[in-house]
Amino acid sequence: MMKLRFIFALLLVSIGFSAINAQTQQITSGDYTYESVVNDPLQTRIYTLKNGLKVYLSVNKSEPRIYTYIAVSTGRKNDPTNAQGLSHYLEHMLFKGTDRFGSKNFAMEKPLIDSITSLYNIRKQTTDPDERKRLYKIIDSLSYLASEFAIPNEYDKMIANIGGSGSNAYTSFEETVYICDIPSNQLDKWLSIEAERFRNPVMRLFHTELEAVYEEKNTSLDDDGDKVFDALWAGLFKKHTYGTQTTIGSVEQLQNPSISEIQDYYNARYVPGNMAIMLAGDFDPDQAIKLIEKRFGVFEAKEFQEFEPPVEEPITAPEIQTIYGPSEESVTFGYRANGASSKDANILRVIEYILNNGTAGLIDLNLNQSQKVIDAYCYSIVLKDYSAITLGGKARQGQSLEEVKDLIMSQVELLKKGEFPDWLIPAVVKNFKVAQIRSFENNSSRVGSYVNSFILDIPWENYIFNIDTLAQVSKEDVMKYAQENLNDNYVLIYKKTGEDPNVVKVEKPPITPVKMNREDQSEFFREIAGLPSEELSPVFLDFKSEITELKTETGVPVYYLRNNENQLYDLKIIVENGARNDNKLSLASEYMNYTGAGDLPADKLSEEFYRLAASHGTAVSLERTSASLSGLSDSFEPSLKLFESTYREPTGDENSLEKLVDDMLKKREDDKLSKETILWSGLYSYAKYGKLNPFTNRIKEEEMRKITFAELTGKMKKLFNYPQRIYYYGPLGEEEVLALLNQYHKTPSVPEAVPAAIEYKEKETKGREVYVVDYDMTQAEIIMLSKGEKFDNGDVPIAALFNEYFGGGMGSIVFQDLRESKALAYSTFSSYSLPREKDMSNYTIAYIGTQADKLSDAMREMNLLLKKMPESQVIFDNSKNAIVKQVQTERVTGSGILGSFENAKRLGRDYDIRKDIYSKVPDYTLSDLKKFHDERFASRNYDVLVLGDINKLDMETLKKYGDVKVLTLKDVFGY
Repeated sequence: MMKLRFIFALLLVSIGFSAINAQTQQITSGDYTYESVVNDPLQTRIYTLKNGLKVYLSVNKSEPRIYTYIAVSTGRKNDPTNAQGLSHYLEHMLFKGTDRFGSKNFAMEKPLIDSITSLYNIRKQTTDPDERKRLYKIIDSLSYLASEFAIPNEYDKMIANIGGSGSNAYTSFEETVYICDIPSNQLDKWLSIEAERFRNPVMRLFHTELEAVYEEKNTSLDDDGDKVFDALWAGLFKKHTYGTQTTIGSVEQLQNPSISEIQDYYNARYVPGNMAIMLAGDFDPDQAIKLIEKRFGVFEAKEFQEFEPPVEEPITAPEIQTIYGPSEESVTFGYRANGASSKDANILRVIEYILNNGTAGLIDLNLNQSQKVIDAYCYSIVLKDYSAITLGGKARQGQSLEEVKDLIMSQVELLKKGEFPDWLIPAVVKNFKVAQIRSFENNSSRVGSYVNSFILDIPWENYIFNIDTLAQVSKEDVMKYAQENLNDNYVLIYKKTGEDPNVVKVEKPPITPVKMNREDQSEFFREIAGLPSEELSPVFLDFKSEITELKTETGVPVYYLRNNENQLYDLKIIVENGARNDNKLSLASEYMNYTGAGDLPADKLSEEFYRLAASHGTAVSLERTSASLSGLSDSFEPSLKLFESTYREPTGDENSLEKLVDDMLKKREDDKLSKETILWSGLYSYAKYGKLNPFTNRIKEEEMRKITFAELTGKMKKLFNYPQRIYYYGPLGEEEVLALLNQYHKTPSVPEAVPAAIEYKEKETKGREVYVVDYDMTQAEIIMLSKGEKFDNGDVPIAALFNEYFGGGMGSIVFQDLRESKALAYSTFSSYSLPREKDMSNYTIAYIGTQADKLSDAMREMNLLLKKMPESQVIFDNSKNAIVKQVQTERVTGSGILGSFENAKRLGRDYDIRKDIYSKVPDYTLSDLKKFHDERFASRNYDVLVLGDINKLDMETLKKYGDVKVLTLKDVFGY
């Protein structure tokens, strides 16, 4: 479900606290004994139940919510060779219920599911195409009959009922993790739901969910990045299932599923000793462990088979492969490395950041900032058995991918020679420290660290204090590792733009839509809903009392909020001058990545920011420009001084500007190869505004080539002359902050007038217009769009409720109908979209990502939902309850308070909008929602946006929705 390919990068947040006197100790509290590490900043408790289940607990009282992970130490590497993708299948099926929920009459449903299971087993052994079709037709018929007794999405409904949010799961190399964020007063209910969920999962509604997995596979087949990644890992690991198998599985095996094999896999791998529960948030740990044992302690301890990793043969010469696809060209190469418990793993992490830390790494300075390539990078993935370090980049105009590879390789050679500054490793460690402090402010990062420790089998003491090991990595260690391990033993993938001769897709099988039974509830659901729980009260922001408004000596407003939690600060300066006022600002902002400041050339400037562990950036939106600075408070003054100099004293030359223009023009051409950019930036803006829109109003090439260094840097020098406001969140006092701003942030007493803004007029949606862009892909992506009323704060509460009910998640009407019942899409949603600015319009939007051969059915069914809203009192009550509980337990803290204040200002209000949501949502009726749908959805005209391969699209179907206009990329991009 949730794709988290690079989750292993989270290992790097386990950095930052001294391990002085760190040791693991056994502590008894009440009837339970747990492991605790001295000086652990998270004060983690690690329990092991009698059945082997691990429990990780971290208390954080910042808000009355608990972030939960349930991790199973199993993933794609554990899939049977003849049933690849099985872990991922099972992850999907764990949302379908048990014999106690997800069914209104399991006694009647079970014989049908048993028959379906048997038929799938027979079909798997059958090779005759006609016989396979006949068997599938019977499966489809029985599945429809079984759906008479099923209650789809009842798990999601129960989670919504208790106020849970973010319910999801992911499967990766060696773990499957189930995620949910719950109110703190619902812990026992959540544990009851999860214990039942894992007790005896029933593989119901299998063939429609299988079709969703097909769609997920097709999405992957359309993603050139996925193809490169899979090819690289297949080359690095020819024996280990890290490379011989993929998470979703092969097309051939996807079409030959076995429910029995999935059930057997569950019985073998989902056992207490192979699982862990992780909680971080507001709870009493002594009470929590009692509840966990009560619900999960009854699970029977079972033996399970440990994975025996094969030993890979050394790679002795470069292995090179070329793959094709419609997106931009690139080169990627990687080296195999030892696993997480090896000494090499820590050196590998340090090497990654010496090469590419985003600011002052060798690749950052010598290649990216020096404009020798486009977007070169390096990252490592550390796994239990093996690891890998990957490098790559894109070519400048006229440059070959071979040249890009050689340039990146030259940075690896610098590692071998030790040609990097002595201060860089300590600076890497210092920046890790900042990353961890920020990370552990969030409960999700805390439990994410527990997952890594558990899955990688790294003792928590070693994990949380990994800083000591990393700090001990020397330049000599790095040189030695690079000399011995980073040579010609790499796998290299050239990604070329062109037609993929090996393209495949999972064909659409005929499916009878299953019944939804939306109004039914299992007895188990009613029991959970009936359990008492303490009512929590919401806490709303009071901007006037929580934020102090100061003024600089020239009258610039400073919104100040003290950070009493840690030593980090965030500074943001928002200037009322954006791309609508000056379309060269974005280019000027981009150019700042290549300029120096004062007597510091560009590379030394980046190095100095990295030494200070300070991050800075400039972001240009249509309406305004924001300049941001963040880091450790003890270096705020030197960082602020440096930050200001980047705007006031930029240095550079015409040559660097000319290279930037070349690269930006190359990126523009690459954008025309990106389906995401084509659909969501280009075509979406075209449909909203017409040919003249924010996306197409870019500087033309001829004009870009005439821009001088003085003109472009002059825009940054003048940036702070315009009206602005400043936000500060940090530990310094008001007077000290104001004094430093007065000293370094010089502004005129009377701001300059902002240049007149271009007005982009939103088109009235007359309907009957279908915009199609041709793109070489397996799927089709469709957006139905309609302009609505101007934004009104009074719409916010009912829009929030409507979106939750209609198209907001896995328990919503749209998801249930198009994916669960009819299996017409893997990804689909619909919403009443509110704008980011008060003078903009609301929009009704619907999206479907589906196989091209399902386009007709998918569009028809979505259109029916837009014209007539299915009414379900059960889902409506659940939606209301979910929103109320979310507001009751949400706490906006830290810099988020300033962000909420800024958003409120933009939308013309001076209070926390959640007050309106909380007061109004409980009083809405299903009739109110139907009226809202009738007025804002059913009565609207819709323009249709389609991205897909014209040779595969049903153009006759599209003509039913309006006049079909096949747009060229020049139409959409303006060049």
